[in-house]
Amino acid sequence: MREFPFELKLCTHLEATTERIIARQIGAGVHAPSNRVIDVLCVEPGPEFAARTELTSERIPAAAIESDVGVGEACYWRDAFDTSPEYAREVVDRAVEIGFFERDRRGGREYVRQVARYPDWFGRLIGIENKPDLAAPGDLETQLRKDVSLGLVDEVILATESYVTGAHLNRIPEAVGVWRFDAETARVEVIREPTPLDSEGAGTELIDTHVGRTDVRVASAAAKEKRRKRMAERAYGKGWRSYDLPGCAAVEPRSGGVPYCGWKDRVVDPTNCGPECPGHDPADPPTIDWEAERDGRTPWVAEPTGRTRRQSGLDRFG
Repeated sequence: MREFPFELKLCTHLEATTERIIARQIGAGVHAPSNRVIDVLCVEPGPEFAARTELTSERIPAAAIESDVGVGEACYWRDAFDTSPEYAREVVDRAVEIGFFERDRRGGREYVRQVARYPDWFGRLIGIENKPDLAAPGDLETQLRKDVSLGLVDEVILATESYVTGAHLNRIPEAVGVWRFDAETARVEVIREPTPLDSEGAGTELIDTHVGRTDVRVASAAAKEKRRKRMAERAYGKGWRSYDLPGCAAVEPRSGGVPYCGWKDRVVDPTNCGPECPGHDPADPPTIDWEAERDGRTPWVAEPTGRTRRQSGLDRFG
């Protein structure tokens, strides 16, 4: 099976069998976040998860969370950020728009405060690397070693559809768990349990490799903690349905929004759909309420009581 349909079916399975927040394609580096992207990130609810669902359905900008804006006395918006006025302005506007900040004017100046304290809402982070066909592993070993040495997530799992041999297990770090996932029957066979990583301590991040040299940087415990919060927030706001359905009559959403093509008789990657496909039948894209699908199947809440409904996100707020 191709990796994209495999990934969507795994997300569907995890969403149906766990109470975790499931998201796809989340940056998992500290010094170089885009240097490592986790296929699937599972976020386990923490002690104050309910408080997070009441705040907003959208991802809260990291700069807003990390600013000096609190829930007590309102502060002058510019003094609360250690960044450019232009970026601070955009962050404040976005935080107000999604209902995390509220603002007031005094003597011609704008003051802001949090509507509620940012909660301790998430627990463990579990990273899943998808490789349906182990006969074409690509950079699998390097990717998994990055995850283990950095320890940004609490557990790392390799999900595959292939038969797993001892030779396969010997080529990946011992701490990595291995699942054999049958995408057609949604059955998971645990080949090896993952070993918990030291997510609370410092880690070593692989930055780049050259002939005869590997560039690494140490990531402090504090830097990892900040990055973990950003990853969890992005997962909360993004979810896994981060794709558009194609304008083709042969494609219909199934299993909560998975794009199924009747002509090919399988789940497809919408980015590969178009006039070049022999089965393409031009039509308006299927209408589906993504928020309603996610709300009805997960602990995520689309419309928190008294808060702002989810709106279009601005991905620049990392």
